[in-house]
Amino acid sequence: MEKLKSVPGITLIILLTIAVLWIFVAASGFFDKNIYKPQIQTYKTSDSPILYNNLKSDQQLNVTKQDLTEHSTPIQHIDKFSKQVTEDKSMEVFKSSPEVKGVAFVSATIKPLEYELTERFWGWRSNDIINVTDNVNNFQLGVLEITRRTVVLLTERISRTGSSASFNPHLEHAMNWFMIKSDKYWFPSPESKYRAGLKELKAYRDELENSRAFFYTRADNLLPLLMTYEDLLGSCDENLIKRKEDEGTNVSFFHADDYFFYAKGVASAMVIMLEAIEKDFHIIIESRNGMEVLHHAHEMCETAANISPWIIINGDMDGILANHRANMAAPISHARFYIGVLIKILST
Repeated sequence: MEKLKSVPGITLIILLTIAVLWIFVAASGFFDKNIYKPQIQTYKTSDSPILYNNLKSDQQLNVTKQDLTEHSTPIQHIDKFSKQVTEDKSMEVFKSSPEVKGVAFVSATIKPLEYELTERFWGWRSNDIINVTDNVNNFQLGVLEITRRTVVLLTERISRTGSSASFNPHLEHAMNWFMIKSDKYWFPSPESKYRAGLKELKAYRDELENSRAFFYTRADNLLPLLMTYEDLLGSCDENLIKRKEDEGTNVSFFHADDYFFYAKGVASAMVIMLEAIEKDFHIIIESRNGMEVLHHAHEMCETAANISPWIIINGDMDGILANHRANMAAPISHARFYIGVLIKILST
């Protein structure tokens, strides 16, 4: 009888254990798959939205309002994580860049960090007092680093005619807000300042749409941004392949996943940025025959972003167990190589 009485207690313990594990897995971001992989994006640059798909440069067309009216057919938008559904192949006409240069680029800069702040379960986590989700924390730091570096180059180079031109005030404010330390708890909190930075970027995007701001798609403006991305990927690559830390100790199991998820965050945000670069810098890249190289870089970043093991194992290179840092290093290294090739192409 005593054994039978203990059965409900054991069942309760099992159910509580399952509930705790489920909450932990959800909090760690395991269920957030392909969060930056939209199949179709919309940027409103006039009364009618212009739709375009990812990386279809060979089919890009110049679309006017009249074209949109003539070719418009029913289209169904599903969630950002779902597949695109169209009712007619004539929708190919929408595979075009936005009419206003820079709108796609600024929107892509906004999207990854905005997701981390407003849509991810538990929000921004690097400054949490109770911190048990270091994987997501490092992923978010990778996203933040792409946002920071992109906004700096957008402020200092892409939005200006030259070194003597004044900074756009919205971009200057955004650049400053994104420099707030990610692990500060308050005074100020990073979440509030990052949201303020995103608000400034949206204000700049509105100015672009109303022809009150500038976005210059010259090769000499794009090159510094690509060089910055190349350097960041190089840093990720080194952390993914190194066997020892700077102080001489072996890379531990607990640090291996930090390097892995930081690189994954960088790659995930860079996928979106490379798509936007293709849209807004299409003419200059196509004129130098660099589009195929850009597509290869995008593909490698996407490959890195989609590596999602249940647990990060730091096995030996010739061992039975996997080495997920090395798995991540392969596409990261390839992406860095292709961006380096694109830099050389645009420099000639």
